[in-house]
Amino acid sequence: MTLLNRINPTPAFPAHTGPYKVGSVDVEIPTSDLESPSANAPPSDLPTVAFRIFYPCKQDSNEKAVKWIPSPQREYVSAYARFLGANSAFAGVFSLLPQLLYFISMPVHQNAELLAPPPKSERWPVMMFSHGLGGTRNAYSHICGSLASHGVVVVAADHRDGSSPLAIHHTPEEKEKKKYVEYRSIAHKPSTETYEARDEQLRIRLWELGMVHDALAKIDENRQLKNVAQDQPKGKNMLSMFSNLLNVHEPGAISFAGHSFGACTMIQFVKSVYHRPQAQIPRYKPLYTPSEDSSIVRQITPQNSVTLLDLWTLPIQSPDTAWLRSQPMPCYDSPTGGKNLLAIASEGFYNWASNFRETKRIVAKPPSSQSKFPSQPGPHIFYPIASAHLSQSDFGVLFPWVTTKVFGAKEPERVLKLNTRAILQVLRDNDIRVANTSASDLELEETALKDKNLAQDTAILSRAKDSVRGWVNLSADMEGGLDLSGADRVEGKSLVGTPMEKVGSDGKGPGEAMVEGEALGQVVEGNEK
Repeated sequence: MTLLNRINPTPAFPAHTGPYKVGSVDVEIPTSDLESPSANAPPSDLPTVAFRIFYPCKQDSNEKAVKWIPSPQREYVSAYARFLGANSAFAGVFSLLPQLLYFISMPVHQNAELLAPPPKSERWPVMMFSHGLGGTRNAYSHICGSLASHGVVVVAADHRDGSSPLAIHHTPEEKEKKKYVEYRSIAHKPSTETYEARDEQLRIRLWELGMVHDALAKIDENRQLKNVAQDQPKGKNMLSMFSNLLNVHEPGAISFAGHSFGACTMIQFVKSVYHRPQAQIPRYKPLYTPSEDSSIVRQITPQNSVTLLDLWTLPIQSPDTAWLRSQPMPCYDSPTGGKNLLAIASEGFYNWASNFRETKRIVAKPPSSQSKFPSQPGPHIFYPIASAHLSQSDFGVLFPWVTTKVFGAKEPERVLKLNTRAILQVLRDNDIRVANTSASDLELEETALKDKNLAQDTAILSRAKDSVRGWVNLSADMEGGLDLSGADRVEGKSLVGTPMEKVGSDGKGPGEAMVEGEALGQVVEGNEK
């Protein structure tokens, strides 16, 4: 932390450590300009889809930074305060320091010019990112920006399913210029009502991701799309600079990532697209059914990299999607198996025994007796010691005193660096060109800084004990495969119980500790919210 940051009470982000400066464009496109890959309409009226693009920008960029709290800031801060509630660890921050929150800026250059891809690369690699409960397209800006600083164009979706404290559709050509979507409170306890409500949210989320993919394809093709997002430069089409520079058409090229409910969303998205039953399956109610000739069906293959940060598994156990749950991840339809599948659990989620057990089941390769490729590798799965659920988002680095005092988390900036290192190395191992990780991020001894081979960061995915301090590799536990038949399911009972325990608890039961809420760290006593 710099001296200025210690003096200035406004929470601040650390700088990105990749070799590229980072630009960002806010995008909101009327759905009337896009083509849905699915004939099924979403469960609610969605006049626009919105996302923020983080990308490598020209090195001489000096455009202003982007405010972390979106506009209108007062309404968003009020929405966060309502979402967090009086008992939240963050309630005091949002009620006492609203003016400081207004000044938090992401270290990115607003509407900066896209950098040309490096030699031997005609297009930039693309990753789509899905936020968790309480998140927005800005809430994971540090990890998205960190990846962009290493040469990945990251597209952070803004879901309008009632999972954000507030979402706003801008409809300038309609009588009502704005449509507000407020947070929808849904119980975390498994029940028929909970599963139905989460399925409805997932239907919206998956439909939105399909539309975002269509938007990216059209942007790369330089189609004329109307961007109704705020803060657009007058007379300038910022989307045109991405034309013919995004690797979004090659099958298997796009990476998918998400946090918590967002990780759950990406699981259901790639599996729904890849596993499309040819005939009706009893009791299966699909969340998303793209047409056979759609571009998203061509895109999702066993080669897509998938990153899951603190996968929240309860919605995946809906009885209506039990058939989909029984299907393996698409990557296991290839000899390379889980080489491109990465799951990172904070210590809080690792200690949430029932959820972590289900996470392992979801990402595991099929047992040899059920696999086309018995010798294929399983997934990469890790947890950083002394990390909390919030360590995966911007809240860990912006409010470290809260995550440390309440949740026992340590080194929030380093946790995000470890996550970034792992994601980048998985991309490299799957032939996606990204920039080298810096020597400081690699935590190398000075005598080793000249060894260029270490810049490939093999240590971060190594199974050797203590290859990286505080970074526990659990991948070896997954090599035998797990039974995906669903026989371990108890009818009418969820395998995932109540919310996760505080970091450092012994994992015996969340009732013995103060438990952390699903996305922003709502703190409640007992087993339920």
